[in-house]
Amino acid sequence: MVSMKIPGILSISFLLVLFSCRKESFINSPDARLTITADTLKYDTVFVTSGSFYQYFRIINENNQKLRITSVKLMGGAGSAYKINVDGTPGPELTNLELEPNDSLYVFVQININQNANTLPFIVRDSIQVTYNGNVRKVQLEAWGQNAHFFRNKEISVNETWNNDLPYVILGSLIIDPNKTLTINKGCRVYVHGDAPIIVAGSMQVNGLKDSVDRVYFRGDRLDEPYNNYPGAWPGIYFSSTSKDNVFNYADIRNSYQSIAAQDPSPNANPKIILNECVIDNSYDAGIIAINSSISARNCLVSNCGKNIFLVKGGNYQFNYCTVASYSNNFIPHKDPVLLASNYVTINNVQTSMPLTALFQNCIFWGEGGLIDDEVIVTKNTTATLNVTFNNALWKVKNSPANIPGVIATQILNGTPPLFDSISTSKNYYDFRLRALPVPSPAINKGAVIAGIITDLDGKSRQLGVAPDLGCFEKQ
Repeated sequence: MVSMKIPGILSISFLLVLFSCRKESFINSPDARLTITADTLKYDTVFVTSGSFYQYFRIINENNQKLRITSVKLMGGAGSAYKINVDGTPGPELTNLELEPNDSLYVFVQININQNANTLPFIVRDSIQVTYNGNVRKVQLEAWGQNAHFFRNKEISVNETWNNDLPYVILGSLIIDPNKTLTINKGCRVYVHGDAPIIVAGSMQVNGLKDSVDRVYFRGDRLDEPYNNYPGAWPGIYFSSTSKDNVFNYADIRNSYQSIAAQDPSPNANPKIILNECVIDNSYDAGIIAINSSISARNCLVSNCGKNIFLVKGGNYQFNYCTVASYSNNFIPHKDPVLLASNYVTINNVQTSMPLTALFQNCIFWGEGGLIDDEVIVTKNTTATLNVTFNNALWKVKNSPANIPGVIATQILNGTPPLFDSISTSKNYYDFRLRALPVPSPAINKGAVIAGIITDLDGKSRQLGVAPDLGCFEKQ
């Protein structure tokens, strides 16, 4: 019996050894199948000295045997602006990496660019070389670097002027003290970090001009895909009770949490904020939110925000030739009306009201893709006065605001699509200019002449002797 068991035991042992050898064997053929998930990693503008971010690619063994990666090497070495790590192990070179069948390695790549005197964007290139079984593969690395003015927890304690020599990057916060003014001249780009509010207790003067290169831009400091289009990328601009005499000319404010937030009236007789030919887009919570404040807006586009314009607890407002529109998209679902105006606010179940006076002339209020029946809502508390006037407007409402005591609405187009030039939510492309062909927009020539406003958001003239168009763009 013993002699019969021995061959069986030897056979089993032999099979185990054979199976173990096969399992541990490496494929050595140069034809081994290896997938690298990127041939190039591209980084958009990286501001020098501001830190950086990672991208990655995978190295995948598509064989049924183990594969030995001879080397993953950053060709620029330790002196490169790039840094790599493979599955958490830092480079610049890692050798003899064993990769199980149908398994993968993650190669993470970071870029940091040292500051220099160059005032223009510059390209920083390198490559990563992957070597296995005599094969050499490369992944190219490309980044645009740019110098900037870096301000961390910046306080404007004396009047200050920014000019367009370099971009401005805000880290921590930017605070303008009471009775102090920050002037931002044409062409300036202001990039704000995700935790850096701009708090205006004094005044901000933005002096953009009509050409795109001369406008003043505010946006988050992540310029790489897909983060450059994310809403809520930075907190926004907050105007406190002491703030006054804020004027924004040709400003473009994008991707914030609340782009313009104003609290309380101005300490003087002027509007707290004047917005002339401004774009406010893709704000996660609100494009313009005001609590008992005062704003004058002309030729402004407020688009695709959680709440486009949100005016509560009264105040004094005037909006002329404004387009206020939202389309439900992958970033922000359209859940709130594009305009809410109220003479009260409720906080912790306590309702507080103040007088509300508002005038909306030659405006478009439109939304699609959500569950909103009324894109314009006016609510009233009887303990405070309310005087809201809509003259020459296109809107989408089921319950007219004109039914609210104190609201007047004249020359209104209701429920008629404005026929904007081109809207594609899947491609995140929005052109809110008015369409002329094949069917002209119903907003064309439906406005009333407003003295002193002779151009549109593009800086183009509104035609004399012809009824102007509704909204911020005049069809030429």
